[in-house]
Amino acid sequence: MNNTVAIVDDHTLFAQSLKNLVNSFDNFQVYGIYKNGQELLTQFKTNQPKPDLVLLDIRMPIMNGPETMAWFKEHHPGQKVLALTMEDDEETVTFMVKLGCRGYLLKDIDPDEFKFALDEVINEGFFYTDAVSEAIKNSNRENKLTNLTKREIEFLGLACTEMTYKEVASEMNLSPKTIDGYRESLFQKLNVRSRTGLVLFAIKHRILLL
Repeated sequence: MNNTVAIVDDHTLFAQSLKNLVNSFDNFQVYGIYKNGQELLTQFKTNQPKPDLVLLDIRMPIMNGPETMAWFKEHHPGQKVLALTMEDDEETVTFMVKLGCRGYLLKDIDPDEFKFALDEVINEGFFYTDAVSEAIKNSNRENKLTNLTKREIEFLGLACTEMTYKEVASEMNLSPKTIDGYRESLFQKLNVRSRTGLVLFAIKHRILLL
C-alpha cells in the first residue's frame, strides 16, 4: 500500500510538479494539495484518514509553516512533517525542527535525495542533513522557542499587527485579562519589555515572516 503525502504550498506550478514527482515514486501517492496550513487543518478536522506525511512550505498566506507546525505540535504531535522550502537561514531551520518537523529540505534538492528523504521519514521517523544537524547543535534559542504554545504564537502574530490588545482579545475569543496574561508571559519568556520588543523578536526569529 502506498504512503500518502499531503503537499502544502501556495505556488501552484511547483505544487503540481511536486505532485507528479511524488506520484512517480512506486511507494508514494499524493493525498492532496493545499495552498496554506489552514486548508490542510480543515481537512485534518474531518473524520477522513490522515496523510502519512506532510510536505510543508514555510512562507504562505493565511497560515504559514511555523503556525501550522505549532498546531500539529499541540493537536497531532505524532504527525510526520517534512519542511520543503527555500528558507535556508539557521533560525528558521531550528525553529521548525524544535516544533516537531521530522526533516528540513530545500527546494533545489536532487530528486533522488528527495526520494531517500521521504523513505527515511516514513521508515526511520526523521531525516536531517548535516547542515540541519549543525544548525540544531549551534542553536542557543531552544528555551525561548520551544516553550511557546500555539495560542502564544497566535497572540504574538496578532500583536504584530495594528490591532489594539482589546481587538486581539476579541479576535481570539478571550478576555482582555487573559490577553494581558499572554503578554506578560511572553515578555518574561522572550526577555522583552514592550510590544515593539515582541515584534522585533518575531521578525528576528522568523516567527513573523514578512
